[in-house]
Amino acid sequence: MNNRSVLIDLKAVRKAYQTPAGDFLALQGIDLQVQEGEFLAVVGKSGAGKSTLINMVTGIDRPTSGEVRVGTQTIQDMNEDRIATWRGKHVGVVFQFFQLLPMLTCAENVMMPMDFAGLYRSPRERRQRALHLLEQVGIADHADKLPSAVSGGQRQRVAIARALANDPMLLAADEPTGNLDSRTADAMFAVFERLVDGGKTILLVTHDRDLAARATRRVHIADGQIQDGR
Repeated sequence: MNNRSVLIDLKAVRKAYQTPAGDFLALQGIDLQVQEGEFLAVVGKSGAGKSTLINMVTGIDRPTSGEVRVGTQTIQDMNEDRIATWRGKHVGVVFQFFQLLPMLTCAENVMMPMDFAGLYRSPRERRQRALHLLEQVGIADHADKLPSAVSGGQRQRVAIARALANDPMLLAADEPTGNLDSRTADAMFAVFERLVDGGKTILLVTHDRDLAARATRRVHIADGQIQDGR
């Protein structure tokens, strides 16, 4: 791992939100580096700042101060259009509640990021890639079903396949097992482990310490600060 380059670099990152009671500091001077091919789990209680941290890295939100660099891009220097284009091509995001489009089939949901990014020239190529990704996560036989026709665990597998559609350099997952039973969550984590074995970089936010223990590195965040990491 020491021979690999740094993919994510956060320096003195602060994030303040305005509230009726005054500014609330969700992040208080975060310094963090993640190397290429690393599987990092960020753990902490609800409200600790985990989701805010992942939103900084993916460009969903911007820091109040400090620097967020992912690959060659400094996130806070890009406007909204540039960051949306960058994220669509280079970052895959998996959410707790799947966020699949209910009127599209599982395969069509996976094809959607390819359409937006203009990758893979023809609908046939996009479908072939979607089927390949659905096979990777073990759900290819449900490709032409609507999300409502498959289980929660299967929907999350579709969401992972969709996040991988454009072969992103980073997969960011925000509590992806939080809405799943323990057996399904374990199977989902095994998918992440296979992806890391294949060279993918994963940043995982979770409150489940048992699952986090299976990552290659863990950091603990509390009150907007990293308390420890190993």
